[in-house]
Amino acid sequence: MYEWNHAVQKMIDWVEDHIRESPTLDDLARFMHYSKFYCSRQFHYTTGTTLRQYIAGRRLYGATIQVRDTQRSILDIALEYGYSSQSSLTRAFQYTYGCTPAAYRKNPVPIPLPIRKAVLHPSYYIVKGAVIMSETILTNPQVWVEYIPAHKFIGLYDINARGYWDLESRSDFDQIEGLLDSLIPVQHPVVWSHHAGWYYQDGKKGYFYGAGVPADYKGNLPEGFEMRDIPESYYLVFGHPKYDYANNGKVMQRVEDLAWNFDPRSMGYEWNETVCQDYQRHMWNDRGYQVLRPIKKP
Repeated sequence: MYEWNHAVQKMIDWVEDHIRESPTLDDLARFMHYSKFYCSRQFHYTTGTTLRQYIAGRRLYGATIQVRDTQRSILDIALEYGYSSQSSLTRAFQYTYGCTPAAYRKNPVPIPLPIRKAVLHPSYYIVKGAVIMSETILTNPQVWVEYIPAHKFIGLYDINARGYWDLESRSDFDQIEGLLDSLIPVQHPVVWSHHAGWYYQDGKKGYFYGAGVPADYKGNLPEGFEMRDIPESYYLVFGHPKYDYANNGKVMQRVEDLAWNFDPRSMGYEWNETVCQDYQRHMWNDRGYQVLRPIKKP
């Protein structure tokens, strides 16, 4: 299983590096030194999509980002990403998103961007011994106060979910990730990327996943998502700096043990979780792991 995932991840990375060159199955097979049949079969088996569909999606993704974030001509963007003409890109755009590139540029509403696949979990490297971990990498989590201004939050709220994996197992999770990717230009600076955390409803604790946006956001709300107004608040941040992925469970446990058992009165505060929601930030190889709990003065 490891060898299959490793091979397919190598294919995915190669496609990403050559997406502007209209990559083909022949080109990929030559790079991998495998037969076209093997590449096609293993890619489909591992990712759940055909290589042709995946390449088409990633070409459209690249073109969409250029349409959204630049003022380049749509024709130039189409040709750069392997479309034969502007009308060819427009047809793909219309079929996938229900609007033209020009309409999207004028009004970049949330759309399901075709996200990059990842089939090689970092723990595979750990199993193979490619990464050597040391207990000295771990530090004691720290606590500090952070102010977060008022904002809106667009997310999936599930009162029965306890964490990310409960939502990640959904069959439509790739589409959810794509929709959140399309919100990146308007995301609130409080978030690092996609944002998650915990909320409370009728005395029960649930989990949410989504994106923060400015308080004056008036864009469209994707189907199935909720948009909530989150007032300004100070937060206690419980955080661990960046670390190696093999220690993921240990780091998260240390941070959460401190966060869920901390008495805010020791710092002159009380919890404000009936008004605001708890946040979770996670970039293990950059900023580390943080849990944020809202506070107020007694």
